[in-house]
Amino acid sequence: MRSKHKDPKRQEDAKGKKRAAPVTEIIDTAESDSDEAGASESDLDDDLGDADEMEVDGKNDAASTKDPNANHESHAAQRALLASRRAAKPHAALLVEVKRIWAQSRQKDREHKNEGTGAKRDGLREERGAKVKELMDLMRGRVLDLVLKHDASRVIQTIIKHGTPANRLEVAKELEGHYLQLVQGKYSKFIVSKLIRYCPQSRGLILPSLTPEVPRLLHHAYASSVLADAYELHCTGAERTQLLRAFWGREATLFGDGIPSGKKVKKNKDVEALIAAQDMERRKRTLASVRENLLGIFNNHSAIAARHAITHRALWEYLDALASTDLFPDDKFTDQERECSWREVYESCQEQLAEMVHTRDGSRVVREFIARGTAKDRKQIVKVLKPHAVRMAQSDDAQLVLFCALDTIDDTKLIAKQLLAELMPSPPTSSLPSSLLTSPAGRRMLLYLLIPRSLRHFTPVILSSLAVTDDLRSKTSKKDEAVRRDEVRRAASPAMLGLIEARGVEMSRDPKGSLVVAEIMLFAEGDKSLASQVLLAPLSSPYPSLPGTDSHPIDIPHTSRLYKTLLQGGHYSMATHSLSRSPSFDAGAFASAFVQTAGRENIVKMSLGGGGFVVAELCERLRQEGDAVTRNEIASWFEAKVRAELDKSTIKGKDVLLAKLNALNEVS
Repeated sequence: MRSKHKDPKRQEDAKGKKRAAPVTEIIDTAESDSDEAGASESDLDDDLGDADEMEVDGKNDAASTKDPNANHESHAAQRALLASRRAAKPHAALLVEVKRIWAQSRQKDREHKNEGTGAKRDGLREERGAKVKELMDLMRGRVLDLVLKHDASRVIQTIIKHGTPANRLEVAKELEGHYLQLVQGKYSKFIVSKLIRYCPQSRGLILPSLTPEVPRLLHHAYASSVLADAYELHCTGAERTQLLRAFWGREATLFGDGIPSGKKVKKNKDVEALIAAQDMERRKRTLASVRENLLGIFNNHSAIAARHAITHRALWEYLDALASTDLFPDDKFTDQERECSWREVYESCQEQLAEMVHTRDGSRVVREFIARGTAKDRKQIVKVLKPHAVRMAQSDDAQLVLFCALDTIDDTKLIAKQLLAELMPSPPTSSLPSSLLTSPAGRRMLLYLLIPRSLRHFTPVILSSLAVTDDLRSKTSKKDEAVRRDEVRRAASPAMLGLIEARGVEMSRDPKGSLVVAEIMLFAEGDKSLASQVLLAPLSSPYPSLPGTDSHPIDIPHTSRLYKTLLQGGHYSMATHSLSRSPSFDAGAFASAFVQTAGRENIVKMSLGGGGFVVAELCERLRQEGDAVTRNEIASWFEAKVRAELDKSTIKGKDVLLAKLNALNEVS
């Protein structure tokens, strides 16, 4: 029974590459690595049982006999029958010898993995190489005859993986002309995948035979994973373009792409260059061919083809070309024609949008649909994405779709009920999924609800990706951007503050979690008194911390920085070279609560220990916003003896602290 999500790193190969897993993909944790969802990159090193022995059905197991020798005689007859069947098979003697040597090579492989570096490991590698050479000598000229057998297929995989480049190319040439058949085989597909991965020279033999059938093969249960791995993990830019040409139609395949010889094009502009080199009628035919191939994929109602990056790339190139007035001027291609073509593709794939968001091009496509669509279209898109919102928030590419939805959809009540309810269930009935706090992408999702497009937390690459749809959004969204952001922030704030109340201490002690705590306290809207109490409570513990106990918050750099930021009431802006205060946070009230919770003894010891900067900021905040009673109380704690001790110390921030204390005395 399928019950748990796939680990996105499940398909990681030996070189660290991985194919991004769709946010909709779920499997049982007991699923083996050679399962069809990810078997294309599996090394298939699990022990191979003697499958031939399964050809004899053990019907006698269910029967009982009084003769004590009956079972022995029955088993002997079965073994004899099995031996005769084996002997009657083609290449029977060869397979027996091949399996024997293959088993030895696999044993050397296990020993090689278990040994450390050094001469012994090098020796094991040489022994394994000798066994692989024996296998190649035995199978030379017979690879095609054996490749469709499950056991012999694994032997050939071993040759490809551990053999020399010459061995791999020799295997590739023996199979030349049969790759279209092999890629659709249950066992032989692994041969093709291994050749593409380990033998780059073989791609010139493999890809031309697969390219004309790419749209059809993407639907195939076995071939689709081979094409997906090849496109996403192993092929060069030129090879990926070659695979994409199948979407351009038979005319481009048979009569050329129309690009002048010698003309260099950027790999992300191949379709644009192709169409630009054609006359208008041929441009329309090429665009129609891409559309027909895409409709064939999406109308198939199969998630196999719709989830692959090659499909997403073809779809994005189609939408990009469709919107280009340079390729299709308005006098040759009317707005009504564009809209009809766009809507036809959108309606065919709208139920499968969740299958696309995990890739860069797929994410870009869905963001285009959101930005260009009507309010009804956006509502439907949100409905499709809602069940997968949490997993999308943890994916670098998929979360951009959520960011775009927050930036674009005017109906913020829909956002709150559909997406925010999944991401941040309201307390006390539920709690925030912990995965949003433990992953960098998840934390970015939380921060975007409060401070979208902040340079403090979002890289220029992310911001430039989001900015692509801004022009289109300005034409289709009516609500003011600042109003929309305020409404989203207001809707997310109760759950955010509830998170601090429930897990604030734990989060503040985590380097990354403390950043989230600071932004929630500064920018969330609502009553923050309880959240402040939760964060300040650890300060009441003795300072410095007692032996055998956890470090005091002031001695934890990122936690100490959190308190300093909250006492400031905002962040320092490098652009204005001044403190940028948050209007949603009362730093003066926080400073007063800090004094009441920490107490005189702890605050004085903090100033003489690792909390000099924190106490300095406390004094500054009380000087500006504190009441007279609290200011006088703090000033009385730092009497001449304490100041003298502070002046003689070598702690960090003592000069700043003494200056703040002098300023505090002036207003006390």
